[in-house]
Amino acid sequence: MHHAAAVPAWVSLAYLIAGAFFILALRGLSSPASSQRGNRFGMAGMGIAVATTLIHFQPGAELGRIDTILLVEILVAIAIGGTIGLVTARRIAMTAMPQLVAAFHSLVGLAAVLVAAAAYLNPQAFDIAGADGVINPVSRVEMGLGAAIGAITFSGSVIAFLKLNGNMSGKPILLPMRHVINLGTLAAILGLTAYFTVDQGPWVFWTVTGLSFLIGFLLIIPIGGADMPVVVSMLNSYSGWAAAAMGFTLQNSAMVITGALVGSSGAILSYIMCRAMNRSFISVIAGGFGGDAVAGGGGPAIDRPYKRGSAEDAAFLMKQAEQVIIVPGYGMAVAQAQHALREMADLLKEEGVSVKYAIHPVAGRMPGHMNVLLAEANVPYDEVFELEDINSEFARTDVAFVIGANDVTNPAAKTDKSSPIYGMPVLDVEKAKTVLFIKRSMGGAGYAGVENELFFRDNTMMLLADAKKMVEEIVKALD
Repeated sequence: MHHAAAVPAWVSLAYLIAGAFFILALRGLSSPASSQRGNRFGMAGMGIAVATTLIHFQPGAELGRIDTILLVEILVAIAIGGTIGLVTARRIAMTAMPQLVAAFHSLVGLAAVLVAAAAYLNPQAFDIAGADGVINPVSRVEMGLGAAIGAITFSGSVIAFLKLNGNMSGKPILLPMRHVINLGTLAAILGLTAYFTVDQGPWVFWTVTGLSFLIGFLLIIPIGGADMPVVVSMLNSYSGWAAAAMGFTLQNSAMVITGALVGSSGAILSYIMCRAMNRSFISVIAGGFGGDAVAGGGGPAIDRPYKRGSAEDAAFLMKQAEQVIIVPGYGMAVAQAQHALREMADLLKEEGVSVKYAIHPVAGRMPGHMNVLLAEANVPYDEVFELEDINSEFARTDVAFVIGANDVTNPAAKTDKSSPIYGMPVLDVEKAKTVLFIKRSMGGAGYAGVENELFFRDNTMMLLADAKKMVEEIVKALD
């Protein structure tokens, strides 16, 4: 049966509406205030797309009847996947959000590989081959690319998940000759995909897929933890392009639209984050950030004198302040301190102190990580500011309250040309009259493995404790 010959007008229209819903979803997700609406649009779009596909390509239609067993199988599969998604999303702690995102991307990549394999093994069902079983050369390119990008997304996301989840060291693992190996493997994948148009032998398809799984591991293993937010959004982008490539093979406009949306938005996000870290996209992909400095920064430097304060000192200083700017980082996420932090801010506001939150674009482990946590603690959106909107205010602020953020506040990024984070835009916390810095201990440098100059400045007071415990003690002292 020829699906391609005539896609009914209503199907094209339904897919177009689903595509419009996906665009509205992206639009809604651009701000925390409208994000729930954005999610609803996305769910509605997906519902329309799935329902349309099931009604149009009725299982067993080519046999002249609807195959109920097949339909039941499909609905059971949807139910299983939906249940797993629902249970996982409900149980997941907000701090584990980046791992969840990486894990879900890996599934999208795997789905693309499975669809490509299904299309390859049974091309007539997909209407991409003649009666002799020879697949159209164009479809072979789409299929090869879909399988390759999907496989890279899958294995890369698995490594990203393991690194974010702490099952694997966040330090870059650098293989000797890695650039030669990576470029050679990529060249082989592209060459074989081109060769696939001439020879559709099974060995070509499976070799492309196998090499792509391999290159996913090779590309992501050398990337250090500090670059993980960029990697997560990059894998997000790849999963979109894999879906788009499969959309062409399946002649499904909804998949093409959605894949292109996800692919381009992920790519733009990666670019924005690279700019926020002052690193080129190529240098992130080439990998290896945050390894070398760890060895040098961990040891005897801690012997320098620094001021240590107590919760009472911190409460006293903030009570006297006119303005306090809170700078949250990954440490706040690990300690789950956001609720205690909002309580502290509420008490300060009762004392007439102006409270603002400063968010660095790469604070945490994924884009928007801090915004999500603050929203979860019901911090009003109008108190949360991005780096470029608030940086000029530190100089006029009495207290900068840094809670578990390290690299994004390190003044070395502005002055020390030898520093691996040199040139990365940072929050100018050192310009505040007093900096209160919550950190577990003086040992242990930040995620990029660079020691922070700020700890030893005269106007810095270190509050050494678990972030949540410290904030709770400050709340008691304020009361």
